[in-house]
Amino acid sequence: MARYRTILLDADETLFDFKRSERHALGDTLRAAGIEPTVEMQKGYSEINARAWKRLERGEITKEALRTERFAELCRHFSLNADEQKLSRDYIASLATQSFLLDGALELCKDLFAHCRLYIITNGIAAVQHGRFDRSPIKPYFKEIFISDEIGVEKPHKAFFEGVANRIPDFDPASTLVVGDSLTSDMAGGIGAGLDTCWYNPSGKEKPADMPITYTIKSLGELLSLVLGA
Repeated sequence: MARYRTILLDADETLFDFKRSERHALGDTLRAAGIEPTVEMQKGYSEINARAWKRLERGEITKEALRTERFAELCRHFSLNADEQKLSRDYIASLATQSFLLDGALELCKDLFAHCRLYIITNGIAAVQHGRFDRSPIKPYFKEIFISDEIGVEKPHKAFFEGVANRIPDFDPASTLVVGDSLTSDMAGGIGAGLDTCWYNPSGKEKPADMPITYTIKSLGELLSLVLGA
């Protein structure tokens, strides 16, 4: 019998290769605006976008504002003559079609599916995450995808996890595991909700001493034996 009955898996950089998806979507967006993307632009946007999502987690910005402000900052930084509103729309449309998975993600979902109920928990934009999830070969292995846009609050807020728990039949905190790569979103949220947590940490970063994370793994393949108690 599996150690956990219900697994709540983060989407981006846990199952989905978001960095690759981001590069493709930004390239499509800039070329559509007549701008040839450079490595510096790609790197700059990735940093700007990551900062914006951290601000969203802290409640410092709305998701609506995030959509365009990240492109306004990109245009200012690289002196680009483009409409940030159109860049935002084109980027979201392109990103919704990008469903690249991390190595081992599909195999992990297949293996876990035989033993557990699987759910995705994500802070992404609903149209984007549904578009990517619906195109992905992992979709058949999941009961549902929970997106902050639809829950009404972002991870790591406790209300997000309460919303998820209310929508899962026979939800049992003691047999539920949160898996994700983000300390500030997934791990902090899972801990705050009183759930066991598994930090996906492929780069081997040092675990914060003040965070009672239940497990740490460096590869997705480690998760199956952990869940099964092997």
